Amino acid sequence: MSEQNEPDALPWGASAAAAADRAVRAPVDPEGERLRVRLDLAYDGTAFAGWAAQPGLRTVEGVLTTALTTVLREPVRLTVAGRTDSGVHAAAQVAHVDLSRAAWERLPGRSDRAPGKALLTRLAGVLAREAAGSSGAHGLGAVPRGSSDLVVTAAGLAPAGFDARFSALERRYVYRIADGAGEGRPAAPRDPARRGQVLWVPDPLHVGAMAASTPPLQGEHDFLSYCKPRQGATTIRTLKRLEWRRETSGADAGLVTLTVVADAFCHSMVRSLVGAGLAVGQGRRPSSWPGDLLAARSRDGAAPVAPPHGLTLDAVSYPPDDELAAQAKRARIVRSLPGGDCGC
Repeated sequence: MSEQNEPDALPWGASAAAAADRAVRAPVDPEGERLRVRLDLAYDGTAFAGWAAQPGLRTVEGVLTTALTTVLREPVRLTVAGRTDSGVHAAAQVAHVDLSRAAWERLPGRSDRAPGKALLTRLAGVLAREAAGSSGAHGLGAVPRGSSDLVVTAAGLAPAGFDARFSALERRYVYRIADGAGEGRPAAPRDPARRGQVLWVPDPLHVGAMAASTPPLQGEHDFLSYCKPRQGATTIRTLKRLEWRRETSGADAGLVTLTVVADAFCHSMVRSLVGAGLAVGQGRRPSSWPGDLLAARSRDGAAPVAPPHGLTLDAVSYPPDDELAAQAKRARIVRSLPGGDCGC
């Protein structure tokens, strides 16, 4: 993912604040002929070359944009909470799209369904046909009838001030690992059905050492050693939660997981945090190494980047409806800062 880069809110000059205020307060269409629709979606990133549309490649944005254009019969542009890298999954991604009132109102056709329900039904059919048609080209094998690796789970008119990207308070990622037997326990479960979402490593991981390595990384820091910097982008981020643990219940029982929460992430930051944790858990580095690496603030000897398939965007959180516009305004002000946008 690459992870979505939404820099921390910082004070800025009056001109940037005024521009941000205008952007947030302005309605989608002063005549009320354009509407903003929130889309909640999930996808298996295995056969996608990431979120962002790229010529000649199958991407989540590309496939969903084409499907929406087909269903709505008008061109659309998506805005997403977080752009994921190739091979990264999403259990709870959020996007929005602006469309004409006419397109929204004609969605039910002759049925008595609400427009949002009609949109979900039509998108499901279009996305299933797309997945079936692309399965051979992407080595997926036969796709079961009516299924897809991209599902829109909810669709409806967004509340005033909502912006899928700028209104978001934080993003939560989870990385899942199945390790080898150790410390009087069997190897972590290796479920073939989840092999595309869980990293398998042969050796047992020292989860206690991994957990002990995280405190120096939490809070606000310059994560240059954990990010692939982009021109004009800041690498300062605030980690609200960074937790290694072995799961004891639920679908992930036996797996080693890393849960990471922040308002924003630099490019490849989460997978670099995983890579550093793995080096500690496998005994190749001491627990102090991730913190020492952070303090070095250097791309020389930077943290290794873990494979993408173990990573899932697990949740995106937003403030109450009456605070959406204010949150978006704060985020837009930061985007006006020099170096405030990584271009993700």
